Amino acid sequence: MAARILSFLPIPTASSRSSAPVKSMSSLSPPRDHHAVRLRSFLIAIPISVAPSLLFPRPSLRSAAAVVSILPTAKPERASAEKLPSNGGGNECDRWSLRAIKAFGMAELEARKLKYPNTGTEALLMGILVEGTSEAAKFLRANGITVFKVREETVKLLGKSDMYFFSPEHPPLTGPAQRALDWAVDEKLKSGEDGEITTAHLLLGIWSEKESAGHKILASLGFDDEKASELAKSADKDIVMKYR
Repeated sequence: MAARILSFLPIPTASSRSSAPVKSMSSLSPPRDHHAVRLRSFLIAIPISVAPSLLFPRPSLRSAAAVVSILPTAKPERASAEKLPSNGGGNECDRWSLRAIKAFGMAELEARKLKYPNTGTEALLMGILVEGTSEAAKFLRANGITVFKVREETVKLLGKSDMYFFSPEHPPLTGPAQRALDWAVDEKLKSGEDGEITTAHLLLGIWSEKESAGHKILASLGFDDEKASELAKSADKDIVMKYR
């Protein structure tokens, strides 16, 4: 079978070789895209004009995972402005830190990468590590817990999903993952302190779910109650400065 070869070299056309006088501006057709690429197929010997955007499409600016301003909660009463702490601005998006929100988005993406139907505590843990800049992520890495190790332990514990299965765009939370989020909110409320709910609160929420995959993976990688107590001391430090 003959292979089709495309040439990116400029191809002179009859109009460019012609010595005919130039027509008036009113009779000229609309100018073509000067950035178009001329291609020639040696099978059909016909020059083809292709816009560069078709050959080299620009990367999409759309985020890989949707970011929500308030993370899901099983108890709607938690979402009242009177109960949830804010960062002084009183806005709903101030309740969870920006890093925690991004970690949640990365968790959904990790669940989809593994082709899991739900976002579990193991995915939340990977999301924290993929986001990477929070106090919780730094604490985990300092204790030898990396996203690669967590991903490996996840596959060992939960197995691989069917390669032909496609996760939904936003894989719903498992029961333990939802309780971990709610635990983080409750602990912040119990503290009575102003400020954001951080990724450290989220990580401690994962640890609070003793039977969850996330807890088991953390324990297998050396995380324990002593380390959880140490992390709790810096749970409120994961603050992002805002420009007004």
